Amino acid sequence: MSEDSWALAVDVQEATTPSMKFDFSKKVSRLHGPLTATEDINGNILPEKNENGGCRKDGDKVDLAEQSLLNKLIRRSLVRNRNQVEVLQRDPTSPLYSVKTFEELRLKPELLKGVYSMGFNRPSRIQENALPMMLAQPPQNLIAQSQSGTGKTAAFSLAMLSHVNPANKCTQCLCISPTYELALQIGQVIEQMGQFCPDVNLAYAVRGNKMERGNKLQEQMVIGTPGTVLDWCTKYKLIDPKKITMFVLDEADVMIATQGHRDQSIRIHRLLTKDCQMLLFSATFEDSVWKFAEKVVPDPNIIKLKREEETLDTIKQFYVLCKDKEDKFTALCNLYGSLTIAQAMIFCHTRKMAAWLAAHLTKEGHKVALLSGEMTVEQRAAVIERFRNGKEKVLVTTNVCSRGIDVEQVSLVVNFDLPVDVDGNADNETYLHRIGRTGRFGRRGFAVNMVDSEHSMAIINQIEMHFNRRITKLDTDNLEEMEKLIS
Repeated sequence: MSEDSWALAVDVQEATTPSMKFDFSKKVSRLHGPLTATEDINGNILPEKNENGGCRKDGDKVDLAEQSLLNKLIRRSLVRNRNQVEVLQRDPTSPLYSVKTFEELRLKPELLKGVYSMGFNRPSRIQENALPMMLAQPPQNLIAQSQSGTGKTAAFSLAMLSHVNPANKCTQCLCISPTYELALQIGQVIEQMGQFCPDVNLAYAVRGNKMERGNKLQEQMVIGTPGTVLDWCTKYKLIDPKKITMFVLDEADVMIATQGHRDQSIRIHRLLTKDCQMLLFSATFEDSVWKFAEKVVPDPNIIKLKREEETLDTIKQFYVLCKDKEDKFTALCNLYGSLTIAQAMIFCHTRKMAAWLAAHLTKEGHKVALLSGEMTVEQRAAVIERFRNGKEKVLVTTNVCSRGIDVEQVSLVVNFDLPVDVDGNADNETYLHRIGRTGRFGRRGFAVNMVDSEHSMAIINQIEMHFNRRITKLDTDNLEEMEKLIS
């Protein structure tokens, strides 16, 4: 999949959206037709099925924007994050504040009512530290690392709603997001949280929302994609950038995946005043993200998640020697025959192999769900929801499901094909994400790797060296030995 393809797809989707005049006094659910799916406590609502979901080439590379949207759609509650939060203050001598209740933030009563209406009882770990910084006076800039499900969207939505002056009928808070769908997700959270703030209004800067040139927006908050937001600020003069006092850049790691979005974000930032409060969020912080963040956010406070070291401690890892895919399948059936398995996830390299395996498992009488990259994000979310509800006990998937999906009942992860990078070496990061689907929340889990060649064995050795963990040989034909090792 080319670097720009997801952004181009969104551009096409936005460009082909029927022209409509938005009534900004109404909620987004009324703008886009009825939304019948249930909401989670992050306010994430499953949107109507998108007809523009396209197919991708075999190999199923993970698309970051799609993965982020998928995680938002399937979240039903805050992730139980065991990571310690590391706070680096702009001024190390100033006191560090954190809160354990929303009351401590001294929010307006109508905002506190909105927070509780969403099902939040107390701040999440990220919110405990981030909210006092976001709401501080004078304003403070923030760079925060936060995965899906940690309450991040609700946190900056609360900050934006707290920040605006309802009496000023001009745009004061601006939030940019990488895709049309992600922008709508944020808007839905803000609308639900701000439902008791009738004088605060929201506009969506997405293609398909046709606006008249030169008429300044009266909505205090604008959410949109970088290209359209930039047009609204420069070409159409709908927004006066000098009046923006809070700028939120969400999903920074996804944003910089394409040169166009990265450059547009920097151009928007340059239009703003030096006094504008800058908030940047990213799930990961590779060097490229840091360089981008440093350009956009001067003198920031920084919130990072310390690396989770416990991930592998609750997972027993094994490998099984096999001759070919049929031998792997036999080993898998033997494994199932001797283990009490609540639910299992099985990873394959290609869609073709995943389809073959799912068909054979179904013939053996297993209830199997199949997940791969040609499915739309909404279809994938529906499959994961069925698996989570226990309607299928086995999920066969390609890499599209390796990150961010928490199903407590998963006790077994099988690498039917080992994860490798483009050079044929062990892809250690993907391996960690895959086997991390078991052993969740401190429970014991099992990871079994199928080895069918000398090259596969070399991959196992590379993984052992990288993580400094031994992967034990398992003979699935020897029931007694299996019971000793796995017990």
